[in-house]
Amino acid sequence: MIYRIPKTYFLVSGSSEGYTPLNAFDGALLNAGIGNTNLVKISSIIPPHSKEIQPITFPQGTIVPTAYACIDSDIPGEIISAAVAIALPKDEDQPGLIMEYSARGHREEIELIAKNMAHEGMKTRQQETREIKFISVEYKVKKIGAAFAAVILWQ
Repeated sequence: MIYRIPKTYFLVSGSSEGYTPLNAFDGALLNAGIGNTNLVKISSIIPPHSKEIQPITFPQGTIVPTAYACIDSDIPGEIISAAVAIALPKDEDQPGLIMEYSARGHREEIELIAKNMAHEGMKTRQQETREIKFISVEYKVKKIGAAFAAVILWQ
């Protein structure tokens, strides 16, 4: 198999109700615009010199490298949130770092944790953070719900 280093990335999020937790997750992917793709969960590195692009529509069935956070709940009225944060280094020859976090609670607290995780990860790598980008979603469960946030890496 030939592996290519991704050159672009974009962020998406979505939420949904569903018949089961898996149906809710599927609905959240559709809501995020990536529901008819095959996600490959990856660990959390943005290659050096990658550029952020607007979300794109993939051909159905495309295999898509994705760093994501998701959560589901079957407790009516519960607030669930998912977030991803990207820390970009000051030294653009170094990789960026993605952190994913999901939990019960409001999006502001969940995204703050994800952003702090990304910043800490850069400190662990002894890199200064130039910028942090993030996306999050909050969902109030009706019966069975899911929240999903992701960074998609692409060619």
